[in-house]
Amino acid sequence: MARRPQTRPARSAAPGDTLLRRFTGYCMKRAYLVIEAEVMAALAPHDLRLTAFSALGIIIETPGLTQTALANALSIERSSVVVIVDTLENRELISRNSVEGDRRTYALVATLRGRRLFEQIAKDIETREARLQAGLSPAQRAALCDYLGSVERGGEPDGSAG
Repeated sequence: MARRPQTRPARSAAPGDTLLRRFTGYCMKRAYLVIEAEVMAALAPHDLRLTAFSALGIIIETPGLTQTALANALSIERSSVVVIVDTLENRELISRNSVEGDRRTYALVATLRGRRLFEQIAKDIETREARLQAGLSPAQRAALCDYLGSVERGGEPDGSAG
């Protein structure tokens, strides 16, 4: 008796994840993976990592920020932020300025070059996100960010407890 060759499912067929789609975290992770790929594609030509881009944005928004405050804002160890700040400073995207009265503390300020690069990358990311969110109305896009913010705050609608 001749054996029939076994058939394999097509590569494009993915295992079902219907049971997982009821979990917000799973849905958020799946969406994040798509968004992250687009953000990485926007950052790659500039040889910049997501954390460094985020740090640059925070520094632009908060001139004079200390490295400790930046580490807290990024939720990373202070030793890790030193590497990021060194990278940004070496690329002349930020400057580290002495704080009067405290020789160990530096105020971080974005350079014109840093602000321009941030804006260039931000426009690219906004274009990519708009394409990904084309099926959402502007109100739905705003609501999505509001909902995610509420989740981030542990369910508090405006961040205040009680």
